[in-house]
Amino acid sequence: MLALCLLASGYGLVLIYTATRWNDNSRSVPVQCLGIFLGVVVYIILSSVDLELLVEKSWKWLLAFNLGFNLLVRTPIGVTHGGNRSWIAIPGFPLEIQPAEVTKLTFILLFAWQCAKLQKKGISRPSSVFQMAAHTGLTAGLIAVVSHDLGMALVYLFLFLVLTWTSGVKLRWFALGAVVCVVGIILVWPHISDQYFARRVTVVIDHITGNQATLYEQTQGAGWQQSRSILAIGSGGLSGQGYLQGIQTQSPYESSLPSRSADEIFAVCGEEFGLVGCILVILILAAIIARCVWVARRAPSPMTALAAMGYAGMLFFQCVLNIGMCLYVLPIVGLTLPFFSYGGTSIITMFAAMGAVSSIKTRSLPSWLRDRSQL
Repeated sequence: MLALCLLASGYGLVLIYTATRWNDNSRSVPVQCLGIFLGVVVYIILSSVDLELLVEKSWKWLLAFNLGFNLLVRTPIGVTHGGNRSWIAIPGFPLEIQPAEVTKLTFILLFAWQCAKLQKKGISRPSSVFQMAAHTGLTAGLIAVVSHDLGMALVYLFLFLVLTWTSGVKLRWFALGAVVCVVGIILVWPHISDQYFARRVTVVIDHITGNQATLYEQTQGAGWQQSRSILAIGSGGLSGQGYLQGIQTQSPYESSLPSRSADEIFAVCGEEFGLVGCILVILILAAIIARCVWVARRAPSPMTALAAMGYAGMLFFQCVLNIGMCLYVLPIVGLTLPFFSYGGTSIITMFAAMGAVSSIKTRSLPSWLRDRSQL
């Protein structure tokens, strides 16, 4: 696991360097290196921690941390980037911290522990489903309200779906939830259709369906970032334009390929390394996700199995959204590509998550004892 994480983050450093080379004053590479170093340290520490015992003894503190830490973005140390007040700057600390990224780790542990407890009482009982939905709604809703980061709130909602599904919640609850969501969207959409986030969704639909009436919006309006991204990927062809040779990647104008070191890092890979480089990125990430699932299947308890699946789901969702955004088939939600995109908090969080999975692996029982874990 650690080798795969280092391989992914090393590849990411190569991409971040070329993506920020146009800006001579960029600190991205040194900051990312520091983030990787701190991430490895956190990985090693967490891999030696008994996560189940930790949650059992301090679940109230973890819940308070999840809520309180996210509220810090509304204090004087809160920082705004790209319209989202999602970061905090601690005096003397070299990296800005995104609380919602950090609390993903503790939310997964806490929610997995909650699901494991409710399995004993009946995971599909209305009271159990209500408790899980209230836990998720409180956390995701808080993030959406205080930071306006809807993309991150979506990650928490997807984690809810993954963990409730794998813990055995009956299909009828998901069908009911889908109906409620559809009705809610139909009722709310007329009131939000003119807002920028809604336009991000409609511009993708128009692009996929080939609606020529909104061509300007697709290329110059809400779809500007994605139109530049898909152009960069397409121009790379099979093997790319060459390292440090991408036309948009090396352009001195930031608007040429917006957020090229973070949200659009996959487009940078496509332009300079082509389809081959993009497939390599996907294969590395798929290997990490598969490793998480493999650990979950051999976990010593239901709680740790659910936690490992939660971390796998977190990686999968972020990868699909980020790559889909770059390919202009999903709306922009401001999520980084795990291990590859620039971001100190993001890279440390990903190493920490995999350290937690490693901890679960080191406590797995041998096959001849595995059945006794259910006693």
